[in-house]
Amino acid sequence: MNKQNDPINNISLAGAVIVLSLILTLIAVSLIVFEAPPHIPILLAVMFLIGYGMWREVEWYRIQTGIVDGVRAGIIPILIFIFIGVLISVWISAGTIPTMIYYSFHMISLDFFLPSIFIVTAIVGVCIGSSLTTVSTIGVSFMALGGFMDMNPAVTAGAIVSGAMLGDKMSPLSDTTNLASSVAKVDLFTHIRHMIWTAIPMAVITFIIYLVLGSGSSTGNGGLDKMMNDLHDHFSVHPISLLPALVIVILAVKRIPAIPAMMGGIVSGFVVILITQPGYSVSDYMTFMQDGFTSHTGNSDLDEMLTRGGIQEMMWPISLLILTLSMGGLLSTLGVINKILSAAQELMNTTGKLVLSTVLAGIGINVTLGEQYMSVILPGEAFVDKYERMGLARENLSRTLENAGTLMNPLIPYGVCGVFMASVLDVDVFAYLPYAIFCLLGPVFALLYGFTGFTMKKNGE
Repeated sequence: MNKQNDPINNISLAGAVIVLSLILTLIAVSLIVFEAPPHIPILLAVMFLIGYGMWREVEWYRIQTGIVDGVRAGIIPILIFIFIGVLISVWISAGTIPTMIYYSFHMISLDFFLPSIFIVTAIVGVCIGSSLTTVSTIGVSFMALGGFMDMNPAVTAGAIVSGAMLGDKMSPLSDTTNLASSVAKVDLFTHIRHMIWTAIPMAVITFIIYLVLGSGSSTGNGGLDKMMNDLHDHFSVHPISLLPALVIVILAVKRIPAIPAMMGGIVSGFVVILITQPGYSVSDYMTFMQDGFTSHTGNSDLDEMLTRGGIQEMMWPISLLILTLSMGGLLSTLGVINKILSAAQELMNTTGKLVLSTVLAGIGINVTLGEQYMSVILPGEAFVDKYERMGLARENLSRTLENAGTLMNPLIPYGVCGVFMASVLDVDVFAYLPYAIFCLLGPVFALLYGFTGFTMKKNGE
C-alpha cells in the first residue's frame, strides 16, 4: 500500500488527540466516577480502538498484529508475576517471610517505622536491582509488620513503593536503569552519577515527610508481642529460613535474569521446607503453589496477613496486564502515539520546553500504554537527537526518562508496576499514590532542573 494512502500514516494530529482524549476520559470516568474495576474501561478502550481501526479501513491482520505485538512485550512480566506468586507462597511456607517480619520487628525502630522501611527497601532495591522483587519479598514483610502496628496500609505501601523505586532507579543491576542509559546512548555509570543530583534531594525530602507522617501514627503495639510469639510458634523462624532471600541477592548481584533468579529463590525455599518442615507432602507443595499458602495460627490478624501467594492470586493482575498491553499495541499500531510525539518535537525551542515535553511524554505513555519500558523507549528514541541539537548532554535525557517514565508506572492503576504492587501489597494504587512521595517528586525535580538549568550538563562538559 502506498504510504500516502495508508490510513495509519494519514491520521491527523487532531484525530490522534481526539482518540487519545476519548480513551483517557473513558478510563478516568470509569475509575473515578463509577469506581469500576480497571479491567472494564481498558476492555472498552480496546473495543473502541478496534472499531476505530476498522472504521479507518485498517486491515484486520494489522489490527490483530498490533494486539499481538503489544501483548508480546509483556510476556516476560506476565511470567514474572506467576513466578512471584509461587515465590511468595513458598517463602511463607518455608518461614522466609515470617522470619523477615520477626527480625524486622526486633531490628527496626517502631518509632521511626516509615523512614526505616523507606531506607531498608531502597538498600534492598539497589542490591537486587528489581523493584518488583523488592516489593514482593521485604515489602510483603513490612506490610505485615505495619498491619500488626495498626499503621495505615496505604502509607506503609507508599513508603515501600518509594524505597523500592529509589533502589531500582539507582541500581546498576536494574533493567530500567540499563534501558534508560542504552536508549539515550549514555554510559551506565555516567547515567547513575547524573541521577544523584535529583535522587539525593528527592530521597531527603521523602525521608523527612515520612518522619512527619510516622510521628503522628498510632503504633497500636499492645498485641504486637503476642503476634510475634504466634509467628515464632507456628512458623520456622530461624536464620536458615533466610537462605532463599540470600540466594536471590547473590543471583541478582551476579546479574542473573529475573526469572532464573526467582526460580533459584523458589527451589531454595523448597529445600528449606524439606529441612525444617518435612511433614509437607508433594500434594501440599502443589496446592500452595497453585492456590497460595493458607495460614492456620488461630490469630485472625496474622492469618489474614500470611494467607496469600500462589498462581491464582496473580490471575487478576495478569488479566488486566494483557488488556492494557493490547490497548497499548493498538494505540501504537494505529499511529496515535507516534503522531502526538512527532508533533511535540516542533514545540521544543528551549531547554525547559524540551524537558517538559520529555516529562509529559513519559507520563503520557505510562497513562496510555501502561508499559514502563515503552515510557522510556519511545520518548528516548523520539527526543535523543533533539537534545544533541540543543547542545545538551544525553545524560540529561536518560535522567529525565527515569524521573518521568520509570517512577510513574507504579502510580498507574493498570500499569505493569501499578498492577503488580497493588496486588502484592493488597493496597489500591489510588490509596497509596499520595504517599509514594519519591515517585511523585520525580517529574517535579525534572521540570525544576529543566527550567532553571541546574545540573543540565552541556555537550563536552
